[in-house]
Amino acid sequence: MSQPTDSDEPLDPEAERLAIRKRAMDMLARREHAPAELAAKLSKRGHERDQIDSVLDELIDDGLLSSSRYADAMVSSRAARGIGPVRIRAELAAVQIDDAEIERALADSETDWNTLAEEVRAKRFGAAQPEDFPAKAKQMRFLQRRGFDMDMLNAAFDD
Repeated sequence: MSQPTDSDEPLDPEAERLAIRKRAMDMLARREHAPAELAAKLSKRGHERDQIDSVLDELIDDGLLSSSRYADAMVSSRAARGIGPVRIRAELAAVQIDDAEIERALADSETDWNTLAEEVRAKRFGAAQPEDFPAKAKQMRFLQRRGFDMDMLNAAFDD
């Protein structure tokens, strides 16, 4: 939303562009954002979409806004919280990160997803393997909700 002047006239285009850039920089100072996510937040503030797109293009050109950096940060952050690659992939797709960038970020991650699935299962249910099928099925559903695929589930239940 542009700040009105004393006469309640809208800001000139250059002042509006600077206001959008400042607000975007403030958001980026707190954490990485996907371009689509940042655009949505700025739109909620009442800024014009064409001006937002122009500012975001400038930020990308200046190296201050990066889909690649955002994807890397998201993969690292989510993996540290015990979230698997299936769910991370969906979260990144939801903020319009392209598939190639998502796959690159997941591949570049130093995370051993099988080991992470084992650790997440053990943390939630204890180190002992389940003794009956209903207990195993419950643990598998938990890991699936956390974003682990079938190969990772099988690795988590190998003795």
